[in-house]
Amino acid sequence: MKPPPIVIAHRGASGYLPEHTLAAKALAHGLGADYLEQDVVATRDSQLVVLHDLYLDDVSDVAVKFPGRRRNDGRHYVIDFDLTELKALTIFERRAPGAATAKYPARFPADVGLFGIATLQQELELIRGLNRSTGRTVGIYPEIKDPQWHRQHGIDLSKLVLAELRAFGYSRAGDAAFVQCFDNAELARLKQELKCELPLIQLVEPASQYEALLTASGLRALSAYANGLGPHHSQLVEVEEGRRPRPTDLVRRARDAGLRVHAYTFRRDDLPAYAPTLEDLLALFFVDVGVDGVFSDHPDVAARVRVATHKVQ
Repeated sequence: MKPPPIVIAHRGASGYLPEHTLAAKALAHGLGADYLEQDVVATRDSQLVVLHDLYLDDVSDVAVKFPGRRRNDGRHYVIDFDLTELKALTIFERRAPGAATAKYPARFPADVGLFGIATLQQELELIRGLNRSTGRTVGIYPEIKDPQWHRQHGIDLSKLVLAELRAFGYSRAGDAAFVQCFDNAELARLKQELKCELPLIQLVEPASQYEALLTASGLRALSAYANGLGPHHSQLVEVEEGRRPRPTDLVRRARDAGLRVHAYTFRRDDLPAYAPTLEDLLALFFVDVGVDGVFSDHPDVAARVRVATHKVQ
């Protein structure tokens, strides 16, 4: 029997607390997520921090704390700061790019600055501690963010991340961890050169650069080094007016190549037009599409819908 889909807390319980804060990860653990996601980037002194973007502007007070440190494009990049400097920043609810208003206005108040940047080490320590105190085994789901960018700045991000994971006992295929990346060349390198035994997930988006990769032959080639595919949910359904959305051929092609499908991102405040509620959207993907996992900003909702659709106890 096919196992029930996994629930991956997207940047933690980011529908309720600012993304990638330790508080958001602790809440996601308590809300029943199976895996917690970590987007990993490096500082100037090669320390690993958990942040979604290469730059700091949309989630922190960097422009106030470090005036004059922006690049020509107006952004403050993580890699231009050392860890001590980043620890001086306050993290807020994500703002709309270039704006002072929150991207999702109904979420945690954007003007409340209670949080700071977490290192990957701190987050792994938190998860290890929560797993021990709760008796649950909640896994990790790190993403290697823009490895070519980091390499251009003299940092081999993949090597650093794998070393940190090994230090916390994540190194074998059966460990509670996935590693994800949008860069298929880097994903192949993780498997072939860096000898990563953890399951690897190829992230893709609705863009022309992934078209060849998503053909039947492309997916078969991908399966030589990857264990799964991480598409946006819009890539997995065909929508026709007046009809219930149905799975696209991508689902079948991935299955034929032996790949798991972990779809992103399911959030209550960013629903497609065809889904009246997040519950309806998740039920469609759990039952009709048959995904193996979902990334959700609201992991409690995903866990609850999974129970309803798969009778998980």
